Amino acid sequence: MSDPLLLGIDLGAGSLKATAITSAGQVVAVASQTVETLAPKPGFSEQDPDGWWRAMVAALGRLWESGVDPERIAALSVTAGAHTHVLEDDAGRTLRPAIMWNDQRSGAQVRRLRETDGERILTLSGNRVSATWTLPQLVWLRENEPDCHRRIHRVRPAKDWLRRQLDGSDVTDNTDAWGLMLADACGTGWSDALCAIAGIDKRQLPGIVDSTSVTGTVGAKAAEETGLRAGTLVVCGTSDTNAETYSAGMTRPGIGALKLATAGTVSTLTRSPAFSEDVIHYPHLTPSHHYVILGTNSCASAHRWLRDALFADIGFDGMDAKAHQAPAGSGGLLFHPYLNGERSPYWDPDLRASFVGLGFDHDAAHICRSLYEGIAFTLRDCLDVLRARSLGFDTARLVGGGTRSALWRQIIADVTGLTIEIPKEGDASFGAALIAGIGAGTFGGTDEAAKAIEVAQTLEPNPNARPVYDAGFARFRQAKEALTPVNHALVGSSIGVAS
Repeated sequence: MSDPLLLGIDLGAGSLKATAITSAGQVVAVASQTVETLAPKPGFSEQDPDGWWRAMVAALGRLWESGVDPERIAALSVTAGAHTHVLEDDAGRTLRPAIMWNDQRSGAQVRRLRETDGERILTLSGNRVSATWTLPQLVWLRENEPDCHRRIHRVRPAKDWLRRQLDGSDVTDNTDAWGLMLADACGTGWSDALCAIAGIDKRQLPGIVDSTSVTGTVGAKAAEETGLRAGTLVVCGTSDTNAETYSAGMTRPGIGALKLATAGTVSTLTRSPAFSEDVIHYPHLTPSHHYVILGTNSCASAHRWLRDALFADIGFDGMDAKAHQAPAGSGGLLFHPYLNGERSPYWDPDLRASFVGLGFDHDAAHICRSLYEGIAFTLRDCLDVLRARSLGFDTARLVGGGTRSALWRQIIADVTGLTIEIPKEGDASFGAALIAGIGAGTFGGTDEAAKAIEVAQTLEPNPNARPVYDAGFARFRQAKEALTPVNHALVGSSIGVAS
């Protein structure tokens, strides 16, 4: 094939994005389609897998309409958020909507598992059990939807379910296997003990291959529906964060990655993972490395909530303009973005969001800026955990939709004290396209593919803002601690359940 292209498809929490790149790593075209998230009860977060497929068909249709010739696609790969899984019966039918990574329904099961099996789960899986993981979600399912649990024949990570619609493959990669909290982190393959806790058999799980392994080719039916060429090479893929941190340039220890997406994350690489209660580990695309990651549940999702709740008339651009009008520190106004509980460093599904310190002297500008600053404070919370474990870094690549705001980018630098580098292309769909190229042999490996990664902008922290944000962060932490018992009481009461 002359002048071939590589295709990356990323299933995000809010949309599916497809990116076509050249064999030199240059982006040719991008297309996306929104994906609906369902919240049938407070703390629940679900999506319809069939909606993923419809979104992919729509996004690819837009890609072809933009001028991309599907005959030129040499290979493709798919990524998606870790922990989100699809359950199928013995006829291959989807049993229920997919429970998302940000779902908090399994809080009671997590507390019980931590008391009875917390240390063993950490030793076996490499990670602390929390409501994010598939294992406690399966325990919740067994206790609350036992008929559905009994009918489980296959458990598939989201990206693998979507890829299967293209090539019929029945595999996953190591990173998503760890994301299910059912894999043996100290050995190879699935863990019998972890599967037993979840109430399933490891034969109900897909095979495990490398993220860059070829899993098949696009079938005739999928080609007819998507417009892809039948026989197009399909490469396994991995979790969105694994692909995104790699495509942002986090390819060696000493460089971090911060993400402003539906969730916010802080990541870095390590050669020697040290499993513990306070950090999360996964295998990374960079050979012989793991990435250490901490995350806050609500980032761009909190931004979207604020827009919908108070600023629908002016939208994101109007909110950003308002935030520019407020001073650093937002006049003492604090925002805790715990709209759906919190992961790092508190691991508390019952935390809730709050504006603290509101007065008559505050206006819309202070509210908008305090959201930017509150999320930056949560990322600093996560960064402090890494620094305490000697895993800190001075330079970070910043990715995610939130990077579109120049003000938010600078606030991240000022609050964290980091030198912030903005990649020219640094999202998961671009990373997925690079993975497709590695699997297809277009690139000689992860080091060669990484040569396509470029930095578009560098930001240094403003030293004049440091005292303001150091004091603000201290108050942020103090207010969080004071409000924790109030949050717990509200969530446990009829008021919290009904809200």
